[in-house]
Amino acid sequence: MRFANQSIREGALLSAGILLCALSGQASAQWSGTVALTSDYVWRGSSQTREEPALQGGLRYTHGSGFYASVWGSNVKFAPDNGARSEFDLAAGWSGKVAEDWAVDLYLLRYQYPSAHTRLNWNELNASATWRDNYWLAVGHSDNAMASRSRGTYLQLGARVPISEQWRVEASVARYVLESRYADSYTHGAVGVVWAFKAPFEARLTLHGTDSAARRLFTGMAGSRAELALQASF
Repeated sequence: MRFANQSIREGALLSAGILLCALSGQASAQWSGTVALTSDYVWRGSSQTREEPALQGGLRYTHGSGFYASVWGSNVKFAPDNGARSEFDLAAGWSGKVAEDWAVDLYLLRYQYPSAHTRLNWNELNASATWRDNYWLAVGHSDNAMASRSRGTYLQLGARVPISEQWRVEASVARYVLESRYADSYTHGAVGVVWAFKAPFEARLTLHGTDSAARRLFTGMAGSRAELALQASF
């Protein structure tokens, strides 16, 4: 059943992409993207590059109706080594305002690791609600979390607080609820300072922390760590 669900979700992702292309001539649309250089690629509290730098980039097509498709990529290096050297995240979904102060984002995400020697690719359904552009609650669920063939639900609560036109503080706390037959559920948090020093560039310093369950799951790659990044948006 899990593999059947995975095939259904992959088909949904492809169908969403086709739908976006079909709608492209019917309403306004725009392209956007990012390029970033970071001292460490930290995902949900653990390093994905063995604490080495990463070059990352993303491209997003947004239709005037709110439907969108995106691709994001980064170099990776896992421990133990499984052959993966790159990650590509493919997403399709819808985002938009549902009330004056509220916005939602619903999307299907596909994690791809082209050079991996083992089955690392997996899907995740995601939803988030944002209040006044500064506070959010996000949920992600997969029946093949981290390609483990077991269920996982990711819950995150976050906030961004503007200090001035150039400075803001961002913080989040999250819980990854995993099936016990795979691993213990774990908690992690992050707090960062962002300096938008010259458009379209910004620099950020983020401090990450995890509990002992994350350190057991991601041996040597979780715990307390700092991440410094430079990003350009276009």
